[in-house]
Amino acid sequence: MDLSLETRHTDDVTIVAVGGEIDVYTAPKLRDKVTELVGEGHYNLVIDMENVEFLDSTGLGVLVGGLKKVRAHDGSMEIVCNQDRLLKIFRITGLAKVFTIHDSEAAALSAH
Repeated sequence: MDLSLETRHTDDVTIVAVGGEIDVYTAPKLRDKVTELVGEGHYNLVIDMENVEFLDSTGLGVLVGGLKKVRAHDGSMEIVCNQDRLLKIFRITGLAKVFTIHDSEAAALSAH
């Protein structure tokens, strides 16, 4: 399966809706998108993972790398995820404490 990325801008937040699988083959596509957005001056990102079916350690690494990029500009990167199997990965790795995880895009936007 491939990775789909859709980007939308609302106020001062950029939403990246991710679909498909984030793995060793597709993670560079997500990394490049985050790098591109930060390069354009978008430092408050919401990564919407509601349509992500698979996430591996490479994908987690990309998310952590993206968080470091936005934080270097006093920005934020929050995650939208409501799937138990993905939330379990965040919990097991300890990244649930690193990322702010919302159960919906609306919740993530209202937090800003």
